[in-house]
Amino acid sequence: MTATGSVVQGQESAFPKAEYDARVAKAREGLAQAGLDVMIVTGPENLFYLTGQQTPGYYTFQALVLPVEGDPVFVVRQLEYFNFVANTFITDAAIYQDTDDPVAFLVALIDAKGLKGRRVGIDKRGWFLPIATYEALQAALGTVHDAAGIVEKLRVVKSPLEIGKLERSAAYVDAGLKAGLAAVKVGNTENDIVAAMMGAAIAAGSEYMGMEPLVSSGPRSGVPHGTWKRRRLEAGDPAFLEMAASHDRYHAALMRSAWIGTPPAEALDMMKVCQEVLAAALDAIRPGVACEVPHLAGQKIIDAAGYTDNFRKRLGYSVGISFAPDWGEGGILSLNAGVKTPLAPGMTFHLPPALRIYGRFTVGVSETIVVTDTGCRVLGTLDRALVQVAA
Repeated sequence: MTATGSVVQGQESAFPKAEYDARVAKAREGLAQAGLDVMIVTGPENLFYLTGQQTPGYYTFQALVLPVEGDPVFVVRQLEYFNFVANTFITDAAIYQDTDDPVAFLVALIDAKGLKGRRVGIDKRGWFLPIATYEALQAALGTVHDAAGIVEKLRVVKSPLEIGKLERSAAYVDAGLKAGLAAVKVGNTENDIVAAMMGAAIAAGSEYMGMEPLVSSGPRSGVPHGTWKRRRLEAGDPAFLEMAASHDRYHAALMRSAWIGTPPAEALDMMKVCQEVLAAALDAIRPGVACEVPHLAGQKIIDAAGYTDNFRKRLGYSVGISFAPDWGEGGILSLNAGVKTPLAPGMTFHLPPALRIYGRFTVGVSETIVVTDTGCRVLGTLDRALVQVAA
């Protein structure tokens, strides 16, 4: 047992204890249905969902040992212990030192809890589960079963409290994009635009984001996922802006486009198609409809306009809890061809249709939405038009 000093248990928790208790109960139901006795949770998003633990120090080992019966135990680095106390309501922490082997420490804990030899599961698809860690667990415990999806499927539909977090994030990202678009002018650099975006979003309330803003200008904007690189804007330049903001790790995202001077006819036509795609996709979203339907509605418009080769991606992806390197939950659920999962009230998505002529320019527009009982609700407030700036 470690003294907590003046740090109060759960003082910085994102949610009340009852919210986590309900999530853990559902996760245990999923474990029992999968025939597992205990799950080792290592992904920062799933750890946050189940416990409230959040730290930028997730590059070091942390894990929740969650048995179907009995109290959960959180394996945590000493440096992160007080962070853990402040963010969670879990009272049983197993603290390792920097001189310890964290995996050996975890295995010893499992043995001490009488769980060795039981059916142990772990998320084999987790980004933060190194092969060496998995192999060490397998060598010590024997068969390690796959618990992938047990927690993730609980995260797909957001509770009212979670949606409230996303609404706050959407307000932050609105402030960021508004400031960024105002900074699109001759003589400013891409860095000036990003500084305006980040400054405004953070001033509005945003915490650190799961991924950096995507801002590029001129011919650079024609390369997908381009980030700022000090380029100075000139007359005739396009500018592409996309960012997310975060409230208690819940992320909303937004994409807008601008042009200094008069855009070429093809850019205006492509932007018009993006607007139509977004509108059609939003109209297609309603409970019971398969996730692929909004994507297919948008793809049909893109194909008819002759821009198939300019759009080679999914139309949207789930958003919610995120840590770097992503601001989305696309690994859980996407709006894409072949995804038959039915939409349900409380699901939240970012829909970013963008069209590009590679190496010349990109135009696009997006919204973050929540699925409602009858359709969907857009969380942002910014106008969707291509912003035209005087040269």
